[in-house]
Amino acid sequence: MARIKPLALLVQSKKKKGPTRISATTVIFCNLIVGLIVLSLVATYRNWSRRSRNALSTFEDTHSFADSKKYDLPGYAAINTSKGYLTVELFKDGSPETVDKFLDLCQKGHFKGMPFHHVIKNYVIQGGNFQGLGAAEDWTSKVRLHSQLATSPKHDAFMLGTLKTKDIKGFELFITTAPIPDLSDNLVVFGRVVKGQDVVQEIEEVDTDEHYRPKSPIRIINVTLKSEI
Repeated sequence: MARIKPLALLVQSKKKKGPTRISATTVIFCNLIVGLIVLSLVATYRNWSRRSRNALSTFEDTHSFADSKKYDLPGYAAINTSKGYLTVELFKDGSPETVDKFLDLCQKGHFKGMPFHHVIKNYVIQGGNFQGLGAAEDWTSKVRLHSQLATSPKHDAFMLGTLKTKDIKGFELFITTAPIPDLSDNLVVFGRVVKGQDVVQEIEEVDTDEHYRPKSPIRIINVTLKSEI
């Protein structure tokens, strides 16, 4: 092979192209593109962060309002009867739906003039607008049978409850006058008498007929809701 002379190598090296130069305009344009991308990402992040904070704030405000509304509900009801006053503590946490319905009916004056239509000594007094023989009369046959069953504080005397069944129109009120072991089978307990137990006992002592209906009318005059006793 013929050797290339040094002079020929020098000529060939001069003919090779050097590295391509990037113009200043291209550099500036690329920097602008990168800057715009960065600014767009920052703006997107800030907008997302602001929306997240607003959503969280709205969620907290809603729950705070719901909680405050729950705990602002009256916790007591003063029931004025023809035999005197009795005060009931409402179980807002234990029976919230029943308590809400009771409070709504109180505000509408539903219980004003309502009679206690069944009085069963050592058992319950029953009030409401139910015209037939109430459930309390049907339970009397169970009293002696279940008298030996274990009870809990929920089954104690002076508890306030209403029927579990939704078939009966209106809202029946039951106040126990003795511990009732099978109470949970029939009633939703949503309160207890904390003042005026003597009034309950006085109602319990009234004369009744063979169907446990008071011979002299006993009524609820009105109900006043209270936040504290």
